Amino acid sequence: MNEKHERIPIFFAIDDGYAPFLSVALASIIQNASREYMYKITVLHQNLSKTNQERLAALGAEHVEIQFVPMENRLEGITDRIGNRLRADFFTLTIFFRLFIPVMFPEYDKAIYLDSDVVVPGDISELYRTELGDHLLAAAADHSVAGVPPFVDYIENGVGVKKDQYINSGVLLMNLKKMRESRLEHRVLELMDTYHFDCIAPDQDYLNVLCNDRIVYLPPFWDAMPAEAAEPIENPKLIHYNLFAKPWCYDHVQYESYFWKYARHSGYMKEIMNCKELYGEKERQSDRECLELMLERAKAIAAAELNFKSVFNSGREKRL
Repeated sequence: MNEKHERIPIFFAIDDGYAPFLSVALASIIQNASREYMYKITVLHQNLSKTNQERLAALGAEHVEIQFVPMENRLEGITDRIGNRLRADFFTLTIFFRLFIPVMFPEYDKAIYLDSDVVVPGDISELYRTELGDHLLAAAADHSVAGVPPFVDYIENGVGVKKDQYINSGVLLMNLKKMRESRLEHRVLELMDTYHFDCIAPDQDYLNVLCNDRIVYLPPFWDAMPAEAAEPIENPKLIHYNLFAKPWCYDHVQYESYFWKYARHSGYMKEIMNCKELYGEKERQSDRECLELMLERAKAIAAAELNFKSVFNSGREKRL
């Protein structure tokens, strides 16, 4: 690997079932990323099989190195250092793992985190070159929920931020140095241990609450999400198939052509097509029920006496 070029760290996290979809994200990054940089892609995983590790690693290129790190090993070390104050099991920590990247990887001062349900038709190095200054992170506002009244109510009255300032945490440019200085992971754990907030999107909500005043807002083309009520973004640089809008589950998903373009180069096309063929009415009904439950929870949390907004507005807690 050529060491003369700056190295850009990129993080993903998956379990074994998500390997086929991560392969599409990797294929798109590798095809479109500038050769002026080297890329160190770290896949944090829970029980990712050796076979899938080998197949995903095979996608690497001269300018892209892919490594695999078991989440259990790193998170155990973190919980030991903080006294394991969380009254929860290991699964709770895996939900919040991206918040721990700063302390898990102290060798980096800046990094990209991406959910695995993305494709990147743009040059990912452009995202990395975004200036952060003293801000903790850069992310795009979550426009996919802006037209859903119960979610807007949840954002403004449950989380306590303006709807146009509520970010989606599936695409993050993280100022790891400033996050370490702010002790982000300690603040998250303290809040969890003290209040046990009910959340719709736990890691996303904690980032929105704690970092709200220290976020660089990215243009929407860095986190284009399918939305039936909105026109598609022209020439998106990154597409995020958020929530249920997965082209490997449904037909006629906005931006689906991008996914299938890179799926053909992923090495997992057979598995992806099989997944779609098996996704039937039972699974779609489950999605509908899940969405209804989310909407009901959103309403309940927004109306609750104890939520992020009530605690932070009272002055009991402060943002970073």
